[in-house]
Amino acid sequence: MRVRFQADADLNQTIVLALLRREPSVDFQTATAANLAGLDDMAVLALAAHDGRVLMTHDQSTMPEHFARFISEHNSPGLLVAPQHLAPALIVEELLLIWSATEADEWRNRIAYLPL
Repeated sequence: MRVRFQADADLNQTIVLALLRREPSVDFQTATAANLAGLDDMAVLALAAHDGRVLMTHDQSTMPEHFARFISEHNSPGLLVAPQHLAPALIVEELLLIWSATEADEWRNRIAYLPL
């Protein structure tokens, strides 16, 4: 099964839009569509897990620690972290590679930092 992505509220939404323009069949839900505004990291991780989506974030300061705590008690489809300074075009390329070359179960309970 292909990877399905969930943007958190910290992610630059330009990345979601650019990826969907490049490959419309990618399943990438925006934070707005998932009603993530105002939710804490653990709630965001729980919603992404419930929906079977790898969470994509720019939050390098708190999300990795919260992810480690989350997977100690629950399963997660995974977490991808990209620094804010990374060019959106590079992030889009990395996400396209992940989507086209890997299966969703390869990311279970895994954190990865972009670029890979």
